[in-house]
Amino acid sequence: MTTPDTKFSGWRKSSLSGGQSDCVEVGFADSSIGVRDSKDPSGPHLEFEATAWAAFITAIKNNQFD
Repeated sequence: MTTPDTKFSGWRKSSLSGGQSDCVEVGFADSSIGVRDSKDPSGPHLEFEATAWAAFITAIKNNQFD
Protein backbone atom coordinates (compact mmCIF):
# COMPACT_ATOMS: atom_id res chain seq x y z
CA MET A 1 0.00 0.00 0.00
CA THR A 2 1.28 3.45 -0.90
CA THR A 3 1.16 6.23 1.68
CA PRO A 4 -0.47 9.40 0.32
CA ASP A 5 2.00 12.19 -0.35
CA THR A 6 1.33 15.16 1.91
CA LYS A 7 4.14 17.33 0.49
CA PHE A 8 1.87 18.76 -2.18
CA SER A 9 -1.34 20.63 -1.48
CA GLY A 10 -4.21 21.89 -3.53
CA TRP A 11 -4.18 19.00 -6.03
CA ARG A 12 -6.38 19.98 -8.96
CA LYS A 13 -7.13 18.97 -12.49
CA SER A 14 -7.95 21.18 -15.43
CA SER A 15 -11.43 22.63 -15.63
CA LEU A 16 -11.28 21.51 -19.28
CA SER A 17 -11.20 17.86 -18.20
CA GLY A 18 -14.99 17.82 -18.10
CA GLY A 19 -15.11 15.77 -14.92
CA GLN A 20 -13.36 12.82 -16.55
CA SER A 21 -11.56 10.46 -14.20
CA ASP A 22 -8.64 9.74 -16.53
CA CYS A 23 -6.76 12.99 -16.14
CA VAL A 24 -3.63 14.24 -14.49
CA GLU A 25 -3.68 16.41 -11.40
CA VAL A 26 -1.20 19.09 -10.38
CA GLY A 27 -0.22 19.78 -6.77
CA PHE A 28 1.89 22.54 -5.29
CA ALA A 29 4.71 22.63 -2.73
CA ASP A 30 7.13 25.39 -1.73
CA SER A 31 9.51 25.08 -4.66
CA SER A 32 8.17 22.19 -6.70
CA ILE A 33 5.15 20.95 -8.62
CA GLY A 34 3.74 17.43 -8.44
CA VAL A 35 1.89 15.68 -11.26
CA ARG A 36 -0.12 12.50 -10.64
CA ASP A 37 -2.76 10.27 -12.20
CA SER A 38 -6.21 11.32 -10.98
CA LYS A 39 -7.34 7.67 -10.90
CA ASP A 40 -4.61 6.80 -8.38
CA PRO A 41 -4.13 9.77 -6.04
CA SER A 42 -2.15 7.70 -3.52
CA GLY A 43 0.09 6.29 -6.24
CA PRO A 44 3.37 7.62 -7.59
CA HIS A 45 3.82 11.13 -8.91
CA LEU A 46 6.30 13.15 -10.93
CA GLU A 47 7.99 16.14 -9.32
CA PHE A 48 9.32 19.20 -11.15
CA GLU A 49 11.16 22.27 -9.94
CA ALA A 50 8.83 25.28 -10.05
CA THR A 51 11.07 27.08 -12.57
CA ALA A 52 11.04 24.07 -14.93
CA TRP A 53 7.26 23.81 -14.64
CA ALA A 54 6.86 27.53 -15.41
CA ALA A 55 9.05 27.15 -18.52
CA PHE A 56 6.95 24.15 -19.61
CA ILE A 57 3.68 26.09 -19.21
CA THR A 58 5.13 29.06 -21.11
CA ALA A 59 6.19 26.77 -23.96
CA ILE A 60 2.68 25.30 -24.13
CA LYS A 61 1.11 28.75 -24.25
CA ASN A 62 3.53 29.72 -27.03
CA ASN A 63 2.54 26.65 -29.10
CA GLN A 64 6.07 25.30 -29.02
CA PHE A 65 4.81 21.71 -28.99
CA ASP A 66 2.54 21.91 -32.03
